[in-house]
Amino acid sequence: MSPVRRCSRTACGRPAVATLTYVYADSTAVLGPLATYAEPHCYDLCAEHSERLTAPRGWEVVRLSDPSAPSRPSGDDLEALANAVREAARPQERGDGPRGGGPRGADPMEVARRGHLRVLRSPDS
Repeated sequence: MSPVRRCSRTACGRPAVATLTYVYADSTAVLGPLATYAEPHCYDLCAEHSERLTAPRGWEVVRLSDPSAPSRPSGDDLEALANAVREAARPQERGDGPRGGGPRGADPMEVARRGHLRVLRSPDS
């Protein structure tokens, strides 16, 4: 017997990466990470078959994520990245005053700066 579990689909010999289980009472197909042990009423699927999985009409497919797999960026992550790029692309204001100019001289609320972090003065003081 091979130590690598294979895809349960007929004529597919690729290694299994996910386990499919049906919850008949809820009309739900649950696709999750490869189970630790092969269960009699579960189906092991390769990457291709797990991605293309569809359920019968009226059924719901629940895809459980693998905690060890790299996660995809969320909408909030992408928005934060876009805002950071916009901020970095904004032209820097240059002051002509005796303080030497630069972005620090342009913001009277800024007290100190360390890298990309700024210390701001309290509006009350």
